[in-house]
Amino acid sequence: MTVSRRAWVEREFTLGLPAWMFPNVIERLRGTPARVEDMTRGLAREVLARRDGERWSMQEHVGHLYDLGWLDLARVEDFEAGREVLTAADMTNRKTREADHNSRDFARLLARFRAERADFVRRLEAFDDEMVARTSLHPRIRQPMRPADFAYFVAEHDDHHLASISELIRKFAS
Repeated sequence: MTVSRRAWVEREFTLGLPAWMFPNVIERLRGTPARVEDMTRGLAREVLARRDGERWSMQEHVGHLYDLGWLDLARVEDFEAGREVLTAADMTNRKTREADHNSRDFARLLARFRAERADFVRRLEAFDDEMVARTSLHPRIRQPMRPADFAYFVAEHDDHHLASISELIRKFAS
């Protein structure tokens, strides 16, 4: 595939997903760890940890999704508390840069991501109709979000990294 993708921070979003879509988007979120596992099954450790120049390896992409679990949960808490603005992300990705995910066991990293994501999904599934109607401002894109929009945003971020993993698989594992 030769289509150029945009950097995540350059993405623009049209929000306003209907509340009835919330469960559908939650299913996307629930499925991300399984999708990663399917994509990477059987790949050698050196392929999983191979970087493309300065770009992250497959393992670092998965580590990054795991690293952001705290932010996802913090934003759930923001909605629960009725905060006007969601917790801001560290746009330098310091946690991922310093984590040295390539030296870790991939199966253990994926298991940790799966467990953390399951907790996040459980928290979202506990939202009632009142909670699903709440809004809070996303600090980077400067748009109000409801939980369905937030879940969509996270799912799109997952897919952004899954697409990067797919590119690396085509480049290094074919």
